[in-house]
Amino acid sequence: MKHPVDIHVGKRIRHRRWIVGMTQQQLAEKVGIKFQQIQKYETGMNRVSASRLWEISETLEVPVGHFFEGLNDDAQAGEGYDFLSDKEAMELIRAYYAMPENQRRKLFDLARVLSDAPAGSRSATG
Repeated sequence: MKHPVDIHVGKRIRHRRWIVGMTQQQLAEKVGIKFQQIQKYETGMNRVSASRLWEISETLEVPVGHFFEGLNDDAQAGEGYDFLSDKEAMELIRAYYAMPENQRRKLFDLARVLSDAPAGSRSATG
């Protein structure tokens, strides 16, 4: 049976790998393992050792703690919505980080304004 921590860490590996535009094969080659092992890590089928997680974090340029962020939130939320497995959400995140910083800031500000607007004030034409 998969352990919830292994599932969470695997999702975070997949998410970060996807954000940086790296394939499972590329990540596997950089850390010296087969891509099937990356698949097993990402699904939580296999537990990632501490040394391997460190190698993955170095390759994906994030601190090791990145893979544990949100773990308590997930545990408390139970079976809540998992945006990391939503392809549309992931594409939106990738597009966001592909933008120059000044454009990202403007888009972020716009999204914040729109999310605070009362539902009745929104129209299809803007």
